[in-house]
Amino acid sequence: MRGWLRNGACKHTPYVLALLLAVASPVFAVQPDEMLDDPALEARARDISRDIRCPVCQGESIDDSSAPISRALRIIIRERLVAGDTDEEVVDYIVARYGEFVLFNPRPTGSNLILWLAGPALLLGGIAVAVAAARRRVQPEAALSADEEARLKEILKE
Repeated sequence: MRGWLRNGACKHTPYVLALLLAVASPVFAVQPDEMLDDPALEARARDISRDIRCPVCQGESIDDSSAPISRALRIIIRERLVAGDTDEEVVDYIVARYGEFVLFNPRPTGSNLILWLAGPALLLGGIAVAVAAARRRVQPEAALSADEEARLKEILKE
């Protein structure tokens, strides 16, 4: 091993590290044949698909997923944009077919409103509990009576 290091194998280390980083970097599943010729429409498609969850992978956006359903959704998004739909109309189209589940950030309406309000409500409740506990601790204790003070001085002398 030492002979290998002495023979200059370390000079290739930066190249090996660069190669490993290139291989380990995230791979985007968007295929060249899916991309639009218009850069503005393609940018809009990417913005929309970044916020759409893959129905199969669930932890990835459809931009990052290589699942066939994600490819189909990416194509649908681009077709709708070429047809002249706004971004919101495209998202509404997909949500109408797959439900709110496909959105990484669900809309704050209906039953989703509970999810949106639960976090702030719990935060406010926690702050209220902390303030109440702090007030309880800060209350001054009752002063010692003359007998108690005399007894305390006696104990401290011992």
